Amino acid sequence: MYGESPYTKRQEEAMARTLTAKRRSRKAERLEARVTPEQKNLIARAAALRGFTVTEFVVASAQQAASEALKDFALLTLHDSARDIFVNALLNPPPPNAAARSAAKRYKNAMAK
Repeated sequence: MYGESPYTKRQEEAMARTLTAKRRSRKAERLEARVTPEQKNLIARAAALRGFTVTEFVVASAQQAASEALKDFALLTLHDSARDIFVNALLNPPPPNAAARSAAKRYKNAMAK
């Protein structure tokens, strides 16, 4: 039970391969930001704790924040459109079809007993 787990070792190797592949990928775009010394120190400390360079940490954090912002917007948009459809269905219900009429009849008969 003591010592290194083969599963942990495989996970570490996979993470190292992913990080190496990311470092080798060709990046043509550039981002710049002005930060206070306190912000830079905070970011550098967090990056070191995660085992990333400051650049890797900032890019990963920005990418995650961007993905979450887009997902939140998509959910809000979906909720708005779903709400409109729901309200429209309540205000303008379609006439009941044969299956709905049959179900209502069965319900009334069951409740009358």
